[in-house]
Amino acid sequence: MTVNDDSFTNWKNREEIAESMIPIIGKLHRERDVTVLLHSRSLVNKSVVSILKTHRFARQIAGEELSVTETLPFLQALTTLDLGPSQIDIAMLAETYRSDDRGLSVEEFTAEAVAGATGDDKIERREPRDVVLYGFGRIGRLVARLLIEKAGSGNGLRLRAVVVRQGGEQDIVKRASLLRRDSIHGQFQGTITVDEANSKIIANGNEIKVIYANDPSEVDYTAYGIKDAILIDNTGKWRDREGLSKHLRPGIDKVVLTAPGKGDVPNVVHGVNHDTIKPDEQILSCASCTTNAIVPPLKAMADEYGVLRGHVETVHSFTNDQNLLDNYHNSDRRGRSAPLNMVITETGAASAVAKALPDLQAKITGSSIRVPVPDVSIAILNLQLARETSREEVLDYLRNVSLTSPLMRQIDFTSAPDAVSNDFIGSRHASIVDAGATKVEGDNAILYLWYDNEFGYSCQVIRVVQHVSGVEYPTYPAPVV
Repeated sequence: MTVNDDSFTNWKNREEIAESMIPIIGKLHRERDVTVLLHSRSLVNKSVVSILKTHRFARQIAGEELSVTETLPFLQALTTLDLGPSQIDIAMLAETYRSDDRGLSVEEFTAEAVAGATGDDKIERREPRDVVLYGFGRIGRLVARLLIEKAGSGNGLRLRAVVVRQGGEQDIVKRASLLRRDSIHGQFQGTITVDEANSKIIANGNEIKVIYANDPSEVDYTAYGIKDAILIDNTGKWRDREGLSKHLRPGIDKVVLTAPGKGDVPNVVHGVNHDTIKPDEQILSCASCTTNAIVPPLKAMADEYGVLRGHVETVHSFTNDQNLLDNYHNSDRRGRSAPLNMVITETGAASAVAKALPDLQAKITGSSIRVPVPDVSIAILNLQLARETSREEVLDYLRNVSLTSPLMRQIDFTSAPDAVSNDFIGSRHASIVDAGATKVEGDNAILYLWYDNEFGYSCQVIRVVQHVSGVEYPTYPAPVV
């Protein structure tokens, strides 16, 4: 047998193992609201090759590839337990088991590691929470995809309606088409049909009512059977408390804005300050994509090294508020053609840091350049630290933060020397540390942080909505604080 035959046989064996994992992962998700993760990446609804690639990706952050032969026993052990709603990272189970010297079996170790999700300690399933999307643009449609994907057993978030202004003929058909196919993020994973007579889009069995309105005051959501819903405003038209309060109509309990809030509206970056949301707070903001990209690594660096001052330069993909070709615009430079120019513009991300990290005394400044790519941006975070360090120490620290800390869903890490922006389309993290580009000299550290300013941000929005809805389930093994 040749070496090539050995490699192919090994691949086929791993394919078979990954194939056997799929029904286990699906059953845990549908019947028990358990999301199986691998280094904080969900394995739910993933193909055989996706599962294998996710295992292989571990070498970019952990230094070596993780084998399905290592993780399968832990997945099988989970099926023997009386699990409640939770997220369980089988990569963390495998790696912590490897360093455990007590001689426990895989079954014993797994039962101990996820004890908080079993027996009397487990969380009981909650009733589904209604969600309404106000606006159905770039972020609205990605949030819709995520809500449909996460429907699971039906006991979490449930997208009930989308509110838009009436367009022309076949409005609902065209909106369904935009949900079905996306030039950047690809095709919707599932089936979409349109019920024009009842003004509904049915996506993977989820019936989504399309409500036409020009203003929040025109809608009574209880007329559609919607109650205690969380409304996600994707328009950005209203950004202060007074304007967003217009959404607090019959059937709506809370309003979440997908843009930086103004005035006393709390700006929330999940993973950093989401636990400060008051239970009775009805209006909040998820800040901006750039704020979500820089605040988690800024917090991580401040916690370990202290930060005296910093500057963030964002090289940002163009957005719909720019012009396709030169035309009038209220902004000084954004009127120039987005796909043909680099455009210097402003960013509110630096000033928003103070809202998300009020204890950070460092002055953070910021600026932005829009560039001719349709998605994925990079933030260059230049920090003066409170103590000297080395590049190796910073990279080891940030790698561990991405693997085992409470920020592991926000911060990703890559050591790929050939990575470019397109490689991060579809990333579910708020930002990805580029190890190869990182520069450290004495007390100065420069971090290069990739982020999918559409999809990664949408994932952060969903995490905030899950938190305020009470369906954000704990992760096991527990992250290292």
